[in-house]
Amino acid sequence: MTDVNRRRFLQVSAGAAAAAMLDQSLARASSLPANRIHGSIEDVEHIVVLMQENRSFDSYFASLRGVRGFGDPHPARLPSGKDVWHQSDGEREVLPFHPDVPDLGRAFVEDLDHAWAPTHAAFDNGNYGKWLQTKTPATMMSYRRSDIPWYFALADAFTICDAYHCSLLGPTDPNRYYMWTGWTGNDGRGGGPDLWNGELGYSWTTYPERLQQAGVSWKVYQDVGNGLDAAGSWGWTGDPYIGNYGDNALLYFTPYRTAAPGTPLYDRARVGTDAKNGDDLLRIFRDDVAADALPQVSWIAAPEAYTEHGNWPTDFGMSYVAQVLDALTANPDVWAKTALFLVYDENDGFFDHIVPPHPNTPLIPGASTVSTAHEFYDGAHDVPGNFGLGVRVPAMVISPWSTGGWVCSETFDHTSLIRFMEKRFGVREPNITPWRRAVCGDFVSAFDFGRKVTAVPPLPSTAGLAPTDRLRHPSYVPVPPAVGSMPAQESGTRPSRALGYRFDVNAHLAGTAVVAELDNRGDLGVHVQVRSNAAPPSAPRSYTTGAHATQHETWPVGDTYDLSAHGPDGFYRRWAGTTAIAGLEAGSTTPSRPGTIRLDLHNGTTVPQTLTLTDAYAASSTVVLPAGERRALLQPTTHGWYDLTLTSATDPTWVRQLAGRIHTGAAGISDPQLGG
Repeated sequence: MTDVNRRRFLQVSAGAAAAAMLDQSLARASSLPANRIHGSIEDVEHIVVLMQENRSFDSYFASLRGVRGFGDPHPARLPSGKDVWHQSDGEREVLPFHPDVPDLGRAFVEDLDHAWAPTHAAFDNGNYGKWLQTKTPATMMSYRRSDIPWYFALADAFTICDAYHCSLLGPTDPNRYYMWTGWTGNDGRGGGPDLWNGELGYSWTTYPERLQQAGVSWKVYQDVGNGLDAAGSWGWTGDPYIGNYGDNALLYFTPYRTAAPGTPLYDRARVGTDAKNGDDLLRIFRDDVAADALPQVSWIAAPEAYTEHGNWPTDFGMSYVAQVLDALTANPDVWAKTALFLVYDENDGFFDHIVPPHPNTPLIPGASTVSTAHEFYDGAHDVPGNFGLGVRVPAMVISPWSTGGWVCSETFDHTSLIRFMEKRFGVREPNITPWRRAVCGDFVSAFDFGRKVTAVPPLPSTAGLAPTDRLRHPSYVPVPPAVGSMPAQESGTRPSRALGYRFDVNAHLAGTAVVAELDNRGDLGVHVQVRSNAAPPSAPRSYTTGAHATQHETWPVGDTYDLSAHGPDGFYRRWAGTTAIAGLEAGSTTPSRPGTIRLDLHNGTTVPQTLTLTDAYAASSTVVLPAGERRALLQPTTHGWYDLTLTSATDPTWVRQLAGRIHTGAAGISDPQLGG
């Protein structure tokens, strides 16, 4: 490392003695025990949220072992009949690709359009097939382990969440308002809704104000840049290596703008380090950790160059995150009682293959057992559409209660951060809508507070990740290959957190309609998107079934039908065939024996039916059903996972497919199919 580079690294590292010391301190986390007095969330005394910028989950982690990435066996299908990976602009098809650049982690990858209107155009009311038209082919680029080894190692050491979504189909500020207030002023009061980074001055209540009133301590850690007031642009600055990049969105609320020095809103949200005059970026945070003076809730806002926003390198972001983790592990007593959430505010314009959960709206047919109030924008000043959920983005839970390289596949969004704080400190946020509370969890499932194993594998060195200069470099524009091929996902599984899902969807053909029952017996609400791929395809439908609720729906079909249902944690159902065969059905019910799934077969036709049962995890078999017979089959699962396809010898178009996981309340492993 050159002298200049080393000086810059030391400034970024918030005053660490040297890069080698930093790496040693990260390795030290493997020997630091967790605070386990209560064996519950009560052991968490400090919550720290570091929200970075503008990356989709697929762009970073689709190739990571054991997460729902490139190996997903049941992605949504487009009207073309191909899956959503095959994005087309009408002339050219582009698959996910790895750019041909020697060091992608250090590349200044271009910024893509991520405003409200083009993002809704890509979402296309759930059809999800217009990413190239609105985001350019660069949307399909992705990283590998060799590009961002520190983040992959971090996921292997702690817990990655592969169903975490940004809150809104749009840009930075509205998504950060969800993190800090539970919504973006959806009811039209207090200056909302803001969908466009308006930063005009808003007055609906923020969660820090509620914490303040309840006596819960909090603080924003940031650099002041040229000043945290209007004259100083609230932390915005032309020097990308100082300031907060405007990411302290609390400063766009009038009570904070008008707060006087000496008041809580000023002292906790409008102070920071002074890197412009030689201060270390994380000095205040490091000092508070060292003195065991960290507040109960903290948020960190990085300078622009370290946020990972286009066109800034991932390496710079990794170096900054490493400094935060270094500061926390430097005081074992503080680390033992701290939960660090590393999340991303939105996806920029980068593609992710999971269609985000979304409510039924005037534009999207469907139904919900919970209120969808304040989840639809009427288009008064822009295109109408659902507020969210937004695209899936990276999220990791880094704490001594989340070690072990786990994956947590419960649906989360930015409001889940508030929900975790609600759970821990009892301060409720009324801005979070009923629909969002039903669909998104509270992050508790990502932790194991009773587990005694705390070992963390060594993390790669961060010595070469810091910037080598203070310049803005030209954007690198990723170009897909002339002929694409689907990237591979790392083989193998990872331990998977126990989830509270207990739901099923069963359907049968009745004349010219498919009649369905969506039955949720669990404590978590469930969103299911139903897609039709028969010609001509119909619009996707959205169904939200709250905890312990049931819905009955009817889907009209033509002479042929091909319907699929996609839900959380790999849940998948497919019904296909023609109306010429009516009465031949297959469904599932609660298994009567652990480790199995029960198939309920019914031959309601007048002739015997020979069915082929294909098990993605085991050998195929043949089932002969006499006319009028009902039969229950107990089919073994693989660590709770099942993927069963039934076809008929009588009609080759007839298909019934059931895939997902049997949730028992116990931890397990990730879907073995994800690793091929």
